[in-house]
Amino acid sequence: MLLKDFNEIFEFVKIAVEAKFRMHRAGISLILQGLPTTLGAYHVLGSNMIIINRRILAIIKARKSLEEYNSYLFMVLGHEYLHSFGIVNELKVRKMIYSLCLSLFGEDHLAPIMARYGPWSVFPDLHLDYKYEPEQTFEIVRNFDQTTQSYIH
Repeated sequence: MLLKDFNEIFEFVKIAVEAKFRMHRAGISLILQGLPTTLGAYHVLGSNMIIINRRILAIIKARKSLEEYNSYLFMVLGHEYLHSFGIVNELKVRKMIYSLCLSLFGEDHLAPIMARYGPWSVFPDLHLDYKYEPEQTFEIVRNFDQTTQSYIH
């Protein structure tokens, strides 16, 4: 899974979720924010926003392979995308994303391992920066989820 950016990975997530769970949602916004490394991402309930921890992304990107980075992104985007359907039960979402990753990649791939045991099981160095204060600034990922949005001239 060597995709080039957030958009390609999210398109893969949407196709996989629709195929496995028959669920589709348009108009998701992706926001990056520096957060403590104990929090990978979150979905703002009732919104179209997924916020991913840019500190974790930077750590993984700097220290790991592109495949490891993409595996993390697929798992975390998929997890939060499932929350965007109004599924608030964390255990249910974890089971769903694990099932999805397992069916796509097999049990030895990093994505289902992270989905089942958490990304900290694969990237233990993420525990080193857990006391970090959340940043007050956000970065909106431009042109995200464009295949399901209309363009107004």
